Amino acid sequence: MSVDDADADGDGSPPADDSPHILSEQAREADGAAGADDEGDGERFRAFWADVVADEIEARNPDEPIVIKGGVSPSGVAHLGNFNEIIRGYFVAEVLRDRGHEVRQVFTSDDKDPLRKLPRKLANADGEIVGLGEVDAGALGRNLGKPYTAIPDPFGERESYAAHFAALLKTDADRLEIPVEMVSNTELYADGAFDDATRTVLSDLDGVREVLSEYQDKVDGEYVPFNPVCAECGKITETVTSVDLDAETVEYVCTDMEVGDEVIEGCGHEGTATFHEGKLPWRLEWPGQWEVLGVDFEPFGKDHAEGSWPSGVDVARNVFGIEPPVPMVYEWFTLNGEPLSSSAGNIVTVPELLELLEPAVLRYFFALHPKKARDLDIERLDQLVDRFDRFERAYFGEVDDEDLTAFAERAYPFVVGRADDPPAEKPVRLPYTFAAVLGMVDDPAFRERLARDEGHIPVDASDEAVEAALARVEKARNWAERTGNEYDYRLQTDLPEADFDDAVAAALDDLADFVAAGHDGEAIQSEMYETARAHDVEVSDFFAAGYRLFFDDTQGPRLGEFLGELEREYVVARLRREA
Repeated sequence: MSVDDADADGDGSPPADDSPHILSEQAREADGAAGADDEGDGERFRAFWADVVADEIEARNPDEPIVIKGGVSPSGVAHLGNFNEIIRGYFVAEVLRDRGHEVRQVFTSDDKDPLRKLPRKLANADGEIVGLGEVDAGALGRNLGKPYTAIPDPFGERESYAAHFAALLKTDADRLEIPVEMVSNTELYADGAFDDATRTVLSDLDGVREVLSEYQDKVDGEYVPFNPVCAECGKITETVTSVDLDAETVEYVCTDMEVGDEVIEGCGHEGTATFHEGKLPWRLEWPGQWEVLGVDFEPFGKDHAEGSWPSGVDVARNVFGIEPPVPMVYEWFTLNGEPLSSSAGNIVTVPELLELLEPAVLRYFFALHPKKARDLDIERLDQLVDRFDRFERAYFGEVDDEDLTAFAERAYPFVVGRADDPPAEKPVRLPYTFAAVLGMVDDPAFRERLARDEGHIPVDASDEAVEAALARVEKARNWAERTGNEYDYRLQTDLPEADFDDAVAAALDDLADFVAAGHDGEAIQSEMYETARAHDVEVSDFFAAGYRLFFDDTQGPRLGEFLGELEREYVVARLRREA
């Protein structure tokens, strides 16, 4: 669907339920600035949510570099959902840098966690999703219960499964030009960075138990919140029998681990582990990371907002004696109307999306307000691109919408990855569905000629601008192929061999005259029916003849409308079977 098709008010506005107007109102409410200026307190309205968060961070007067963190356990495919915290943290980091601050953005791989179950899907080094049958699945199955860093890479390329997963996320960040530092929990423990946090926890077991008992079951007088790695079998165990703070060691027994309805068997080994040879449980490890890394801000999904975050705040203040970072809870987005799910196969990766979209469009999706639920519908990516194009036009003063323009003026430089040097001129953009039409054509010169003929490329556009504009064609073509939509056809460069009876040939000639007169696609579509009837030709046969001439096939897109997008002289010649 084109921008005009989606237009509700005639100016290219996106559907109301996904309007950046909502973003502005939510930012106004979050900032508490609605009417604030009237009260003379000097608070500013923020059109971009990342500025609201930056205000909160600055209000704490943090030391520099300001640390922004995200994190994930490397349990399966590194999909777009895992990328949420990186890209949302990026916008806050860029706003703070724009204000003159030094910022460190880190992303922790919680890779000392145990592998609790086999993932159904994995992703290779190029981000392509594969099934377990395409890798050494036994490398995973034989290592249930072991830390991810102790499990071989099933692709045989990295030093561990965890390193493979972390490399995928780092590569995704690089693709979107996000300067994030990947941090391994395993390395933090090995380097002693968690020693003080571990000592703090184990030196006041009664106090820690009292805090944790508010948030989880099975916290009794025997519970010791430290999980050693068994020296015999390499699995994580949860049974600590004694603690020696002076030696910084614990005694343990390798017991079974319950994972839902399943049990990962321990080996029964009794041993001693140092603080480096184990880990804190998650409810302690997360706030422990805040202390170890000096975290000032962390975004997280709403699933953590009701569980891990409240306990993290309690632990931070009453166990570690620190203030938790500024939080930001974001709504999960859905994919094709359904929740993201690795097990159900409803996932998409960053490289998959970048085959279909420019990086700026993907950044734009995450620049919209994080507290509003959104759906990323692959079938309707044209709508997302249309909204991005309108957002871009607003930045260059071409849209009569005050809220959208305010949002664009602030967010656009970060969305295009050029906060220090935003574009001085609006890039040449082909409407996404028109780019999909051009994707039916293999000849690059013909593509450019059609784009110029339709007025989508200015006469004075530079070669660089033209090349950048036409780059969208391949992405739209990939979209058509992935979804099998109405643009998934190939226009024939040469005239296909086809014999038509006299009635059909005469009808094609009349249609050529109609097109030559300058009618648009909608008129051509209607005229095809009239022309078929006038020549006593079955309508289906007439359309089939048209499809044969242009696609060497018997079906295709809405033919009349499609022909209206093409160069008139070319269409007329083809209908007359001349070229």
